[in-house]
Amino acid sequence: MPIRYFFKQLLLPPGGLLVLLLLAWWLRRRAPRLAACCLVLGLGGSWLMSLPVVVEWGARQIEREPALAEAQWGGLAQRAQAIVVLGAGREMADPAWGADQPSHIELERLRYAARLARASGLPLLISGGLHYGKPPSEARIGAEVLARDMNMATRWLEERSRTTWENAVYSAEMLHAEGIGRVVLVTSAAHMPRSRWSFERNGLQVIAAPVGFMGVANGRPLGGWMPESKAIWQNGMLLNEVAGLIAYPLFYR
Repeated sequence: MPIRYFFKQLLLPPGGLLVLLLLAWWLRRRAPRLAACCLVLGLGGSWLMSLPVVVEWGARQIEREPALAEAQWGGLAQRAQAIVVLGAGREMADPAWGADQPSHIELERLRYAARLARASGLPLLISGGLHYGKPPSEARIGAEVLARDMNMATRWLEERSRTTWENAVYSAEMLHAEGIGRVVLVTSAAHMPRSRWSFERNGLQVIAAPVGFMGVANGRPLGGWMPESKAIWQNGMLLNEVAGLIAYPLFYR
């Protein structure tokens, strides 16, 4: 297991909030005031993380790229040379399928990329390496779904990457080798700022094609102020992107 994965899960919610609650219990006699502070931060953070309204507000701060209008799809061939779709993990050994399957986030990206490819005629590259080191790669699983379920061929499979930065590095190597420098990039809306930054730093011109927006009206009762489990997961994704936007310029100059 990569050490970065361990620290990421430890520091980001809910791991970081659980650490605060454990600290509150451990410090309750040694430092009551500090323990109370940890308790308030842990419980308060957990409550905020569970609110759909926080998801909506947070996503609007991160989702900077507008959606591509459908009227623009057909003209993408005049503006770009390929479509790159980024992997997003996989579900292991689903008995219904008898094999690993793309995560629902990756399926959303693949479906959108297939629509763009049909409308524009541009070739597809899927980027995504081994999930925790076990084959098949995210790219290969995605290509199989495109071929079998959407009747869409994939020209390139980038199967080495483990991070968004590596998605960009290895995809750029493959595309530059074929004289391609302009791409349509398909990924989740909250993930797009970090992805665009990475691909542009690796010499590719990017037309953003974000999908899966979370910064839209949440449609929940009471305006999204009632806690729900899905919001915890969504807010965790948003915090991961915030951390990435801060860390990437520091580590990948």
